[in-house]
Order: sequence, then C-alpha cells, then structure tokens
Amino acid sequence: MRIERIKEECKRDFLPLLLIGDEDEGMIGRYLGRCELYALYDEDLRAVCALTREESGDAEIKNLAVSPAYQRRGYGRVMVEFAVESCRAPGRFLYVGTGESPLTLGFYRRCGFRYSHRVKNFFTDNYPRPIVECGRRLTDMIYLKRPL
Repeated sequence: MRIERIKEECKRDFLPLLLIGDEDEGMIGRYLGRCELYALYDEDLRAVCALTREESGDAEIKNLAVSPAYQRRGYGRVMVEFAVESCRAPGRFLYVGTGESPLTLGFYRRCGFRYSHRVKNFFTDNYPRPIVECGRRLTDMIYLKRPL
C-alpha cells in the first residue's frame, strides 16, 4: 500500500473518484486548485483525499472518497490517519465538513472527530440539485474536528 501526492496538472484525472465524495464538479473546482491531493494505491487506485491548509494553521479534509469496490475495507481510515500525520501541528485541528448522514458522521466519529459547528443551508444554498444520502436530503454542513 502506498500514498502518493498528485501533481497539480494531474488532479483532474481523479475527478471520477472525487465525485463520489462531492457530487458537484463545480464545488470540487473551488478547492481542487488550492488543495493537496493524495491517492492511495494497493495494487490499483483505492482512495483519494483532498486536504487544504488554512491560514489559521488548521487543515481540512475537503474530499475523501474510496472506490465503491473497496469501501468498508479500512482505506478511508488509512487516509484519515495519513491526513492527521501529514498536517500534525500542536494546538491545531483537522476539520471535515459533511452532510448529516448517519453513515458518514459515524465513520468520522469512529476516526476520532467530534462536533465543531454547523453551517445552515450549505447544501441547499451551494448545490444546483438536491443531495440525498441514506434517504435524507442534505441541508446543513456539519463540521467535525480532530486535534492534530
């Protein structure tokens, strides 16, 4: 298993997998140019993680996606731990914003993230079509954080 940083000129090649983590190409375009993109390979491509480093010194996972054929095999957790280690800074946090989906929130909680704050109507205000996960329409962005 290996994790590689993706060169700027190759980031869009990973769009099909990034669209699993964020359904809107326009939203991905907002952060793709300013993020560090990492790909996890275990024989073939298994997962991607887009990380931004904020001016505050904190970091944020903007997108974490595992290929459907390899989900629930620990690759997402490996990417989270990689993000924590690569962004480690005392007194700082790693954030992730997600919809109010029990599966996604449960995953991040099991990875050590805790509730930080909520951005009301984020999905309804910023996405052109409704996003539904686990039979529930997403409206608010839920931010979670984990100490680095």
